[in-house]
Amino acid sequence: MVLLNLLVKPVWLVLENNVQNQIGHMAYGTFAALFSFTYLFTAFTDLGVHQYFTKQTAANPAFMPAHLPVILPFKTIISLLFPVLMVVAGWVIGYKAQELYYLTLIGFAFTFTQFTLFLRGILQAHQYFNLDALLSVLERFLLIFIIAALLYFGINLEKYVYARLASVLLTFGILFLIFRRTFGAFPARWNSSQLLRVIKASFPFAVINLVYGINEKVDMVLLERLASSEEAGIYAGAYRWVDAVMMYTWTVLPIFFAKFAAHQREPQEQQKLLRFGQVIGSVPLIFMSVFVFFYGEKLFWQFSNSSATELNLMRLNLQILFASVLVHGFFAIYSTILTASNWELTVSKLVAASIVVNVLLNFIFIPAYGSLAAAVNTLLSAVLVSGGYLALLRPKLNITIPFVLILKLGLTTLGLAGIFYILSWFSGYWWLNTILAGFALIGLLFVTRIINLSEIKANLLTPNK
Repeated sequence: MVLLNLLVKPVWLVLENNVQNQIGHMAYGTFAALFSFTYLFTAFTDLGVHQYFTKQTAANPAFMPAHLPVILPFKTIISLLFPVLMVVAGWVIGYKAQELYYLTLIGFAFTFTQFTLFLRGILQAHQYFNLDALLSVLERFLLIFIIAALLYFGINLEKYVYARLASVLLTFGILFLIFRRTFGAFPARWNSSQLLRVIKASFPFAVINLVYGINEKVDMVLLERLASSEEAGIYAGAYRWVDAVMMYTWTVLPIFFAKFAAHQREPQEQQKLLRFGQVIGSVPLIFMSVFVFFYGEKLFWQFSNSSATELNLMRLNLQILFASVLVHGFFAIYSTILTASNWELTVSKLVAASIVVNVLLNFIFIPAYGSLAAAVNTLLSAVLVSGGYLALLRPKLNITIPFVLILKLGLTTLGLAGIFYILSWFSGYWWLNTILAGFALIGLLFVTRIINLSEIKANLLTPNK
């Protein structure tokens, strides 16, 4: 799965950077704000059913045939209603006709994306990880070809929105056919009492999706509303790399979510998975975060139409944002084990508290400091919520926090930064320094015994479908 993402995502990054360079920071900032505004309401496209269904099916495969026929018509209805909700919400905060039109299209794209995630969650619950890996990159694979053609013939904001919607619909259609072939037909039926039970049980996941959506995307919306579309575009240019790198985390964590859910009554097994998951989740992000600190400006080589001031602002945003990436790399796995172990509402309250702090700080500082304020507030929010995860782990799950492992990972991060610094004194070739530092990181992982070959074999060489 990681390999497939490494093959597709870099190509997509190059194309999307080119799109922003061609349509400009202001136009792209408008899209980024509308996209983020839609993301805030993602919970209403699903009401938490996706994660609840995945967890229950992973623990009990008989759950799916009993409940899926009732869930499918419900998912269809809310998929059609969600774009209407977005238009109303956009009108309330002052978006104009053209922006509301884009918001409608983006709303349809989001709702079909969530439907796709729902079907993929069922595949994950049945341990079809190889098939899920292919589907995880299909949308971007299709979008790459569409965007490449548009860049050749000419692209603007409207065509870009159309392209994203088309790739989502094609992906959903292909996945639906694969799903039918794998599991067969599930004739829809309406059972209000059964549906209400599922929605009630899914509610904690709906809450956590809502608060996570606000936590992740509220900065972009506030930037466009409180500062300008151009400021939002500059922030988006930096945040794109955060999204790209964090896609690794969002690719890996659902697998651990399904595994944690399958071992809810086995705390010793969860403890082993937690240690392994923290290593798998953090090491790549450690390397990328340290690289950005030293050579972040190298990631903006395509922005030929940007001024030196704009490029410098993007670099500063990137470095601050990747400090929050590093924090998530260390501690996102703790959120996964808590939510997979029936503590969704507790985690939601924690994230909600960090959102309140983040939004208040944004309202105070964005008008004066723009995108830099949003980046700093994102980092503070990540630190606050991660500390909460650690505080909840022992009392809620009776699982020991691996402080020694966290310390080793922290020392490895500092060691890698020192290696980059020393290499920069001896070589002016950033690419050579990066390669050498990568090999040095592997050595550090073995020296500190963060990586253990026997553990890798035990966790990665287990059979799956």
